[in-house]
Amino acid sequence: MEAKLLELLVCPVTKGPLIYQRERQELHSRSARLAYPIRDGIPILLEHEARPLTEEEAARPPAPRAPD
Repeated sequence: MEAKLLELLVCPVTKGPLIYQRERQELHSRSARLAYPIRDGIPILLEHEARPLTEEEAARPPAPRAPD
């Protein structure tokens, strides 16, 4: 996922930041406690398509970002 695109995207529920989870191909919203899927490189930012984050996922610190 392109860093510039990620900077522009926000959670549609809370308008908070999203954290890219490369291994699961998801965007996590800690404030909404939702994980939005990325399919074929396209983020699906629909609440009914998101899955709830587990307690462990919500508490996990974000991975460090690679330099641009």
